[in-house]
Amino acid sequence: MKKIKVMVVDDSAVVRQTMKENLSSDPEIEVIATAGDPFIAARKMNKEMPDVITLDVEMPRMDGITFLQKIMSQHPLPVVICSALTEKGCQTTLKALEYGAVDIIQKPRLGVKQFLTDSRIMLCDAVKAAARARIKRIAPGPRKEVEKKLTADAVLAPPNGKSMPKTTDKVVAVGASTGGTEALRVFLEAMPIDCPGIVIVQHMPEHFTTAFSKRLNDLCRIEVKEAADGDSVLRGRALIGPGNKHILLKRSGAKYYVEVKEGPLVCRHRPSVDVLFRSAARYAGANAVGVIMTGMGDDGARGMLEMKEAGAFNIAQDEASCIVFGMPQEAIKRGAADKVLPLDNIAMAVLRACHI
Repeated sequence: MKKIKVMVVDDSAVVRQTMKENLSSDPEIEVIATAGDPFIAARKMNKEMPDVITLDVEMPRMDGITFLQKIMSQHPLPVVICSALTEKGCQTTLKALEYGAVDIIQKPRLGVKQFLTDSRIMLCDAVKAAARARIKRIAPGPRKEVEKKLTADAVLAPPNGKSMPKTTDKVVAVGASTGGTEALRVFLEAMPIDCPGIVIVQHMPEHFTTAFSKRLNDLCRIEVKEAADGDSVLRGRALIGPGNKHILLKRSGAKYYVEVKEGPLVCRHRPSVDVLFRSAARYAGANAVGVIMTGMGDDGARGMLEMKEAGAFNIAQDEASCIVFGMPQEAIKRGAADKVLPLDNIAMAVLRACHI
């Protein structure tokens, strides 16, 4: 199988070396070059073009966002942003997603080497997802499981099989990963102000979800906010699970609210779509509508099947409109999706399912 050729662009020699070692440890990845700034990267790209670039934002001579814009206008290829975060940095790196970056890896300002070593699996998965987004015609090889993947059992017990009584209020549970920032924008912008309450898991690092929620709130007619523990799920409101914490749907009487909690990685993610979907199966049942969007891997597939078994109506995004078809494809394979639709049609289908 052809290896994914990666170029690492970062002004820190320690980061470049650590990322090279970690990425090279994956048999599907080959680091063909490293560069300390975009000018060096451009010269090396003239000699050999990578399949994927990992790119820092704050660098000398040219910042990463400017370099990203040049790449996308001259020779588009997948870019994974690997950046230290501040509040300003969150806004800047979210802008990178608008310019075409396919994923974000959070890099702390202190202890970077240890963090990148600990996050090796996440880094390799991000690069492989980016490569798949760029070259969909190449079938991915078998994934090497290097550690056990926890299921939603680690956070919430399986549904007890009891059906939830129907209420007048519906609730929508949505999961997305790679490419999801744009997919969620399209979905939420189409929602009317009286839409059913929505709870969302978007795989995204800590702190990013705050800025991401604020940006969507400015663009959409409905209220969009980063979820806080105990927030009510209300008509005309979408709650986005905060990065690095799980979000669960809960019910008190006929009303829904969310629980935001710590917990282990589930399907290598926190927040996990499987955790949200399982909670929707347990506490909403037939009152829920599930949506699974573009993303790498299988997070959400098991949970969506549990939702269907509990009486929920589920929608998966189709392959043609996905950046990466992994998550919807796994849900479809399990028979968890009632409909498979293009991104532009999902919002209307949700509203019909909720009788709006």
